[in-house]
Amino acid sequence: MPVAVQAADPLSRAGAEAQLRRFPGVAVVDPSGAAGPGTVTVLVAESADAAATAALRRLVRGAGQRVVLVVERLRETELMEAVECGVAAILWRREATPERLGRAVLAAARGDGDLPADLQGRLIAQVGRLQRSVQGMPGQAPTGLSERESDVLRLVAEGWDTGEIAARLSYSERTVKNVLHGLTTRLQLRNRAHAVAHAVREGYI
Repeated sequence: MPVAVQAADPLSRAGAEAQLRRFPGVAVVDPSGAAGPGTVTVLVAESADAAATAALRRLVRGAGQRVVLVVERLRETELMEAVECGVAAILWRREATPERLGRAVLAAARGDGDLPADLQGRLIAQVGRLQRSVQGMPGQAPTGLSERESDVLRLVAEGWDTGEIAARLSYSERTVKNVLHGLTTRLQLRNRAHAVAHAVREGYI
């Protein structure tokens, strides 16, 4: 499994690479060279500030990589921003042992999410507050998702491709594509990742 490490300082990068080399099945690659689509990138940062968020967008949306974000601290607004950027896993630096870092990388490679328990609680609470604030706005009509749209988006969020989603839900692949196209067009969303982020923000999945 190709894994690249990006960090603001060479010491953090060297430390993360040394830990990953101890994990079976991981091949550490140069982030400026062999890292391409399908690579898992470990991004080490103090926080999910503007620079880290820009790096997340570039890696996920531009390079097609899955990202494990290792941070020292994370504010609630930064947490939601990281999720919307498409981060696959978040790990506290103080908990980034070789075993824990390796598990997060494997989860990202499989398309699974991996968040510390305290961040899961914060994310759920934040999504709930956002949903209540939107519902409480005068004249704000809920966009809503159909049951079929929610089912499809939930599987997209879990990393399933079109064929797998079709088989799981007993739909044709064309039906799955039509559901996603109709959803993104109706809500003016850019792509599948944006649709998942919207559904998370609104509390639909």
